[in-house]
Amino acid sequence: MTPPQLPEPQWKDLRVVVAGLGVSGISAARVLHGLGARVTVVDGGSGAGLKTRAAELEAQGIAVRLGDGDSLPEGTELIVTSPGWAPSSPLFAAADAAGVPVWGDVELAWRLRRPLPATGEPAPWLAVTGTNGKTTTVQMLASILTAAGKRTAAVGNVGVSVLDAVLAEEPYDVLAVELSSYQLHWAPSLRPYAAAVLNLAPDHLDWHGSMEAYAADKGRIYQGNVVACVYNLADPATEALVREADVEEGCRAIGFGLGSPGPSNFGVVDGLLVDRAFVPDRAKNAAELGSVEDVRPPAPHNITNALAAAALARAYGVEPQAVREGLRAFRPDAHRIAEVAVVGEVTYIDDSKATNTHAAAASLAAYRPIVWIAGGLAKGATFDDLVQGAAERLRAAVLIGEDRALIREALARHAPDVPVIEAAEGQTGAVAMTEVVRTAASLARPGDTVLLAPACASMDMFTNYGERGDLFAAAVRELADS
Repeated sequence: MTPPQLPEPQWKDLRVVVAGLGVSGISAARVLHGLGARVTVVDGGSGAGLKTRAAELEAQGIAVRLGDGDSLPEGTELIVTSPGWAPSSPLFAAADAAGVPVWGDVELAWRLRRPLPATGEPAPWLAVTGTNGKTTTVQMLASILTAAGKRTAAVGNVGVSVLDAVLAEEPYDVLAVELSSYQLHWAPSLRPYAAAVLNLAPDHLDWHGSMEAYAADKGRIYQGNVVACVYNLADPATEALVREADVEEGCRAIGFGLGSPGPSNFGVVDGLLVDRAFVPDRAKNAAELGSVEDVRPPAPHNITNALAAAALARAYGVEPQAVREGLRAFRPDAHRIAEVAVVGEVTYIDDSKATNTHAAAASLAAYRPIVWIAGGLAKGATFDDLVQGAAERLRAAVLIGEDRALIREALARHAPDVPVIEAAEGQTGAVAMTEVVRTAASLARPGDTVLLAPACASMDMFTNYGERGDLFAAAVRELADS
């Protein structure tokens, strides 16, 4: 990418430390170096992969310090951190003591935005966060904006790097931006045109320190909104964040939900997606945006994702027909409630992306009866509420992973009649998943759904949730061929 020509002399020779030698760190280092800053990248690791990346940056004149991510280099004037670095890191404590500001890559991108020739203003950001559904919603939004004839991209925590997007040689008209709680924590200047918080449930509490801190970071997405703060009518915590936000004069609170919408809300009426917010005389009128059958898959939580995307698009001025066309054109990524196959009248669903209890609950609510494949790394989660809510839908459960005992104990408390089988300990990868799928198949009856919705992270047995889902699909296809 070509860095922008900025009339900001403070970049020249500014001593900047980039924390982390991952994708976002490398991108930030290159951009800052191109702006004339004196950049040092620090990372506590020292493996072969890091050394290779370090050598590539050093060849471009960027300093790299491996094996020490804790101490602040002398003379540092700014830190740009990768999203995963926790606020409790010693590097940031040293920065705080020295009065050195800490930005994330999103904050850097926000400050480097360039005006569009047509408007003289930077491209608006339509931003999305939440515990679950962010990627799907942002991709739906990008599809809608594309259908409306806009040059756009799904960026941020998905797809294109937000830095790459704001510095693109051919500028975007508008950006659909997925933001994690990590990214929001380090983005104090961010002021989206419109933003949505899809839901709030405990997650990443080890990073944030408490649910209150996690929610507060999510709520940063509403600060300075210009047109609309979009919230979930079924999740009062999201509305509470709207009420606490300091927004531009005239910015409106817009709710979305699966029921018939009141004025200023989005909802569902007789199978139709409806807007009663961005219409003339919203007390009496509504705009039809499509049907639930335009949403793939039409599971309840995915319909709410579509409504949130539609609300942001309408806040930007997109016409109803483009919302319908965009939703029809959208195809979800792999491992998100994806039907793999029907074998012996049993449907096999891959929702390996359900890595926490909130996401798993949404999957479990979409099917019945279910043979549930669950388990992995719990990340501090508890499972009583999840199991209690799904108990009547469960035919059986097959448990895997390091923290399976937590789910087994919750099942014993709240679904004692549900058969539970645990996969053999010590197995990983394809061998483990083949056994799990065959066990689940033996428990299922015609008309049932075998659902991989683990409610846990995957790294104890698999490289990532993608590999977990791929191996599940491969084991199902092997079952079908046998």
